[in-house]
Amino acid sequence: MKWVRIGNGCGFWGDNIDAPIRLAEEGRLDYLTLEYLAELTMSILAVQKAKDPAAGFASDFLDVLSRLAPVLKDQPHLKIVTNAGGMNPSGCAARAREILDQEGTHHRVAVVSGDDLMPRLDDLVAGGHGLNHLDTGEPIAKIRDKVVSANAYLGAKPIVDALKTGAGIVITGRVADASLTVGPAAFEFGWGFGEADLDRLAAATVAGHLIECGAQVTGGLWMDADYSTRLGAVGYPVAEIAEDGTFTITKPPGTGGAVNRETVSEQLLYEVEDPARYYTPDVVADFTSAQLRETGPDVVSVSGGSANGVTDTYKVSVAYRDGYTAAGTLLIFGPKAAEKARRSGAIILEKLRQAGVWFAESYTEALGAGDCVPGVMKSAAEPAEVVLRVAVRDPRKAAVERFAKEFAPLVTSGFAGTTGYTTGRPPVREVFAYWPALIAKAAVYPRVEVA
Repeated sequence: MKWVRIGNGCGFWGDNIDAPIRLAEEGRLDYLTLEYLAELTMSILAVQKAKDPAAGFASDFLDVLSRLAPVLKDQPHLKIVTNAGGMNPSGCAARAREILDQEGTHHRVAVVSGDDLMPRLDDLVAGGHGLNHLDTGEPIAKIRDKVVSANAYLGAKPIVDALKTGAGIVITGRVADASLTVGPAAFEFGWGFGEADLDRLAAATVAGHLIECGAQVTGGLWMDADYSTRLGAVGYPVAEIAEDGTFTITKPPGTGGAVNRETVSEQLLYEVEDPARYYTPDVVADFTSAQLRETGPDVVSVSGGSANGVTDTYKVSVAYRDGYTAAGTLLIFGPKAAEKARRSGAIILEKLRQAGVWFAESYTEALGAGDCVPGVMKSAAEPAEVVLRVAVRDPRKAAVERFAKEFAPLVTSGFAGTTGYTTGRPPVREVFAYWPALIAKAAVYPRVEVA
């Protein structure tokens, strides 16, 4: 039976920059995927592009690609699929082409775009696409003047079309995480996107979901990880997918971390509301039918992922400006540390009220006393020290800037045991809120171009 070996060397923008190179060198891969995007990332990239039309993509990818050039020369069959293009996939591809030419590497670069709905947003709304909030039902008109980005989650088909051009590197905008894996598998095996291949697409979606977050499936955040897990040398995941949709999850030999039923099960349920209906642009996957078996050291075989239909809509991620925020911290130690920390937070807000400053939202927590997960963990004894954290959000930047000035005074006017104020006033940042919506697939036009 034919197999394709796909490794994911990046789970988000900010992940370990050495992992893709190590995985490409050690993983014996056919495809290397690099997943950079999240909802917050898209808003950051949109703001960057607004300031500089040549920006708006995950710049880390260019550094990674430069370091991968020798590997691509040694492994000319190795292909890369990444959504590093963000808000500017064409700009990212142009820079990638320059790097490859400088390094003498001749991989063809293809671009997948069409996910960016911002230029068409008003026309779409006028045409009856309300882009209503998925939770509240409110129309996007409520926040239209604050919107900075609106991107549909494309699926695997345009990736397949890009690979059909002979591309060795495919750079996309917003594509669903799992589709970065589904695309190469569908291309290699000739799967279509109709009824006949839905179960195979669902199985590949399970594989893509398992590896999309990088080391989370190979021991990262594993509940039973300890010193012997060697997370300092954690290996990133490889999915070896068969033509019938069955696959194994593993990692390069000799690397740290672990691949077992627990690590795979934990990742399988990560960010999943209904395991029987995991919605993607390609297929609705039923995770409850998946069967996991440990078939070797750091090898888990997966079978049984099946389809539960398809949708006629794409998910849309909208980011909009929603005021300003700041968060500051102080260390409080000694007797009744948690009590003094919470009271100190109240003092900060009390002084601000005396100065005529209120906030749309504020939150005070004593980290170390169970406030990180309220009601879940409770300390057996009174902590000897805690970190006070106070955060606020408000439409008025001036109010948040005033808040940032109230931490330092507690070092001399607060309770005994107040310390830790060594990093200056907390920075004031703009808030970008998330607006999830759906749009008819017929209204979105994916495009493939060769750079």
